Amino acid sequence: MNTSQVDPATGLTFRTTPPEREDRLILSDAEWKKKLTPEQYKILRNHGTEPAFCGVNLESKGEGAYHCVGCDLPLFNATEKFDSGSGWPSYTSPFNKNNLWYRQDTSYGMRRIEVLCARCDGHLGHVFEDGPPPTGLRYCINGTILKFKPKEKATS
Repeated sequence: MNTSQVDPATGLTFRTTPPEREDRLILSDAEWKKKLTPEQYKILRNHGTEPAFCGVNLESKGEGAYHCVGCDLPLFNATEKFDSGSGWPSYTSPFNKNNLWYRQDTSYGMRRIEVLCARCDGHLGHVFEDGPPPTGLRYCINGTILKFKPKEKATS
């Protein structure tokens, strides 16, 4: 049974189970290990964190979107990316609010909001309340689990 609760500070809805999706991607552990690099697997499937200032996509720029390496779901628009100085790619809002889900993370004696992919349930990072306007949120995401897809140019 899923229970949900709205965080009063951020307005985000915490869940105990992922949202229902027709396009959910469910793979065995062996299939995930075959599909992902060891570092991607550690982060996406085992809730790991890449070292600060070391991940891919930290300084990437351009028009397009960042997709989940596990299932190719678009997660963040490049226009929402900003330099937070944290050492991880940071975004002010998601590509589509239905592409992410959130749960409380009380590991390591902290209270944080974990961000997960809504299609494959992969761990992406955390969201904090110290971002710039207009949202005031900072989605702090592991760059290793993102793949950038440039916006396609219109052809005539």
